[in-house]
Amino acid sequence: MIRLKIKEVAREKGISQAKLSRLADVDVRVIQKVFRNPYSHISLATLEKIARALGSDPRDLIEVVPDEGAGE
Repeated sequence: MIRLKIKEVAREKGISQAKLSRLADVDVRVIQKVFRNPYSHISLATLEKIARALGSDPRDLIEVVPDEGAGE
């Protein structure tokens, strides 16, 4: 399962949801959704825009976490 770390990276850099929305040219509702639910689905184009706005590599904004119940 893929988890987005956008909220954590934005907070580390002192960037609010509204500012990130403006910097990335992404609708604020998309940013709010990702902050609320790091397992949200977003397009690669959106991920790239957010990464650029945060001055990060897109790979730094995702992590792979084990699926719940995997291996049972």
